[in-house]
Amino acid sequence: MSSRFPSGLRAAAFRRPLRGGTRAGLAALALWAGAPGDGGPAARAPALRVCADPNNLPYSNWRREGFENRLAALLARELHARLEYAWAPEWRGFIRKTVGAGRCDVIMGVPAETDRLLTTQPYYVSTYVFLTRRDRHLGIRSFDDPRLRRLRLGVHFIGDDYRNPPPAHALARRGIVANVVGYSVYGGYSRPNPPAELVHAVARGEVDLAIVWGPFAGYFGPRERVPLALAPVTPATDPPGIRFTFAIAVGVRRDDPGLRDRLDRALARRRPEVERILREYGVPLVEGSMRAGCGGRGEATCG
Repeated sequence: MSSRFPSGLRAAAFRRPLRGGTRAGLAALALWAGAPGDGGPAARAPALRVCADPNNLPYSNWRREGFENRLAALLARELHARLEYAWAPEWRGFIRKTVGAGRCDVIMGVPAETDRLLTTQPYYVSTYVFLTRRDRHLGIRSFDDPRLRRLRLGVHFIGDDYRNPPPAHALARRGIVANVVGYSVYGGYSRPNPPAELVHAVARGEVDLAIVWGPFAGYFGPRERVPLALAPVTPATDPPGIRFTFAIAVGVRRDDPGLRDRLDRALARRRPEVERILREYGVPLVEGSMRAGCGGRGEATCG
């Protein structure tokens, strides 16, 4: 699973209906698949072939408006390579159908602990957050806050037979089920950026509070018509091992350590620019974690 919904646990112990459909928008997908690549005549420069979702801000879209689009372009320039895209929706089987099928060599934004790809050193560490309307003045920061039992809560779901994000497990462990509303991470793909529906639901008052991966909240929150407030989930680990803070890296094929190492060096050289791009998109960064060595290759969590 990618940085969009980092997780490490199987399906939650409760089942809720999902909003949206995992198969919606197939007609739109046909259009995305035809989106142009880098454009212009082929150059002699080597290609940096990236697979990405064409409809998933703040990470990527076919217009290359996401922060992962920006970072991929930065890395391509640093490697003196031309940037090429292969577009695919980030649904189940994404790695197998992209890198595994030879369509590309690189996937931006994967959890550093994944064993399905070789990963660079992480280029950021972020966290799940509690997202609320500011005018509610809730100030919730912990899953042990008793108010969570009576508020209407929104969380992302992937599916009962697949991996669900950590908030679903943390709530289920506490028996908080009846007041939880599940929003599909796939949603209706014919609409822009389907996972953002959970953030919109907070702004519209459909739910009192959402527990959402930080980059979503940090990007879409300020774009809502009403002010929203976000607070990192604390502590960063919920016994017996549910984690809310993750290190994110670039993934390449397991048989290409040379490309992984070149990307590592490029990320190190352009560290200030990488951080500036992340902050422009409102990504909540775990301060000091990278410099302190937290989240190194194979160490996906911090806190």
